[in-house]
Amino acid sequence: MTISAYEREKIIVRTSAIGITANIALAAFKAFVGFVSGSIAIILDSVNNLSDALSSVITIIGTKLAGKPADREHPYGHGRAEYLTALVIAVIILYAGLTSLIESVKKIINPVTPEYTSLSIIIIFVAVFVKIFLGLFVKHTGKRVNSDSLVASGQDALMDSIISASTILAAFIFIFFHLSLEAWLGVIISFAILKAGYETLQETLSKILGERIDSDISHDIKKTVVSVDSEIAGAYDLVLNNYGPDKHLGSVHIEVPDTWTADKIDTVTRKIADVVLQKHNVVMTAIGVYSINTKEDCASKIHQDVMRIVMGHPEIIQMHGFFIDEVEKLMRFDIVVSFDSLDMRAIYNHVVDDVKESYPGYDVQVQFDFDVSD
Repeated sequence: MTISAYEREKIIVRTSAIGITANIALAAFKAFVGFVSGSIAIILDSVNNLSDALSSVITIIGTKLAGKPADREHPYGHGRAEYLTALVIAVIILYAGLTSLIESVKKIINPVTPEYTSLSIIIIFVAVFVKIFLGLFVKHTGKRVNSDSLVASGQDALMDSIISASTILAAFIFIFFHLSLEAWLGVIISFAILKAGYETLQETLSKILGERIDSDISHDIKKTVVSVDSEIAGAYDLVLNNYGPDKHLGSVHIEVPDTWTADKIDTVTRKIADVVLQKHNVVMTAIGVYSINTKEDCASKIHQDVMRIVMGHPEIIQMHGFFIDEVEKLMRFDIVVSFDSLDMRAIYNHVVDDVKESYPGYDVQVQFDFDVSD
């Protein structure tokens, strides 16, 4: 079931508000237990809950900013604001982890003996179960509405439940063996927080830089494009530009017979744009056309021979858009060069030279395409 942008925003805000309330309550209880018992690990755990609450606040702010309508200065909307707020969340998590690490090291140098009570241990037990429930709820909701911020918050909550459980283990070790592991556990917690912050930062930067189209999405959209008209021989060069979660602008090339009129092309490309928007929620801003030979008798044989020459290079992933004009002695096609190639330009030049050598009388025009989608 497709969720509207308005409903998506409401769900994200409501879920984040639940997370804020739960994390503030947990932070208050843990801070109380930590100060009463003198446990640095529990105090740091409460600080981690506060950072989670702050992350949820920023998620709400980012969602509200991303929901602003397009304007003259931002004609594609403000959807990418969600990625910027995720970046802020990552920095906050990293800061929390760093400060926790510093405090833990101080406690190792100047240790403090903790004092646990039955009430403090019960509170931490309750916190573990609350965090597990909260984490599963937030993560599931994030996946349902395609919110990376919520998914990250849910995963962070599940990790917090493990951290809280470890503080209980440390408490039992101290009670039964009189061995204080508080400060060392604080170091471990700090590194866990730093790791979560680094992963969030890395994932967010990757989205801001621009990621490869998911293979399943790419195949599905191309399949939809080809299904619009039985004479469309293929769909290639699919590019999706991400302007926030569920906000994509795209372009694609289609192969059609060289007998199609401008009216036919206009009708079909408009239909493609409508169908792709309805099925995939992608706005197709451009649909290019490759013409396929239907008038040249020898075109098919030459096409197969050129395909053999081109695909004989293992670094070439695909060849498409082939067309030959026997009157003008013109041959044109596109090749997709793998990113795994050590020298993509050298491979391209090698392919062009091989084709020209086999067909010296032709003007060979080859378009260099990047491997942007499967």
